[in-house]
Amino acid sequence: MRPEKLREMDDNELRAQSREIRDQLFRLRFQMGMGQMDGLKKYRALKKDQARVLGILRQRELDEAAGEKESN
Repeated sequence: MRPEKLREMDDNELRAQSREIRDQLFRLRFQMGMGQMDGLKKYRALKKDQARVLGILRQRELDEAAGEKESN
């Protein structure tokens, strides 16, 4: 997923996206454990997408905290 597209989403949408990615990762890990190695590229791409989502959420959290700190 494109980072620009993720930045346009609000926090609730990002959290929902994160849960969905986590579920997909679980299913892919299970399939790969059963010997179906077809999903390795998709697994790696999903891990990167998850990192992007979590990074954007953390960045927003830090920006919000910095804004509160400046107002005090």
